[in-house]
Amino acid sequence: MEMNNALRAQVLIHALPFIQKYTDKIVVVKYGGNAMINEDLKQAVMNDVVLLSLVGIKVVLVHGGGPEISDTLKQMDIPSKFVDGLRVTDADTMNVVQMVLAGKVNKDLVNILQCSGGKAMGLSGIDGHMIQAVKMDDVHGYVGEITHINTEVILDVLDKGYIPVISTVACDAEGNVYNINADTAAARIAGSLKAETMLSMTDICGLMRDPSDPSTLISQVCVSDIPELISEGIIKGGMIPKVACCQEAIRRGVDKVFIIDGRVPHSLLIELFTDEGIGTMFVKS
Repeated sequence: MEMNNALRAQVLIHALPFIQKYTDKIVVVKYGGNAMINEDLKQAVMNDVVLLSLVGIKVVLVHGGGPEISDTLKQMDIPSKFVDGLRVTDADTMNVVQMVLAGKVNKDLVNILQCSGGKAMGLSGIDGHMIQAVKMDDVHGYVGEITHINTEVILDVLDKGYIPVISTVACDAEGNVYNINADTAAARIAGSLKAETMLSMTDICGLMRDPSDPSTLISQVCVSDIPELISEGIIKGGMIPKVACCQEAIRRGVDKVFIIDGRVPHSLLIELFTDEGIGTMFVKS
């Protein structure tokens, strides 16, 4: 249905209080899932990020790139192995992870943002010792556990009017490089920046009482309710670590955290600029 000018004006007026609420505030977007693979969805997300930036919101884009890493490893005849949902990362795999995340994926996103009218700066967790980590355990190899986030480089990029686009590789004091889960990195970055909110893009519509029925979407969750939801089996499987990252961000000072469906075009705008939203909001109380 074609939108007339009066309706366009009503949409903008409706969005105004939400824009005012987030102007000059930091919003961390964890970008991943199908929205990162489908080219049309990717363009829609980058358009949304540019729009948020142009209306004065300080967007920090944190991305993974699991499918691209897996494809590259396959082309190089390096097997992929996962334990507890995390990629087992030996030295050869870590070289590929760094090449794909900090190289191709990161710079492709920067390029799309700039072609869409935005100003973007590609960064990795290694730059400025932004994401500092130690080896998580011997089983996973070069998978890191974050020890510190240095926000200086992120804030410098934001202050100059750029969108920081951050790939989730990290380093330690000895120069070892580690693979970091993107949800974990986004939560720690959001907490360290004291972001107004964090949005985690996934391939589901949010937290549902029945995963097969979108009508059972839970629109708001208090972090104090999370243990009960886990015991009831509502939060289970792959949702447990994602919810744990939401909980961690709030514990570190983020006001609200959202899990939204990245498969829905413009889900970022729907969540931030409408009363109803689109996913599940996690709050402290």
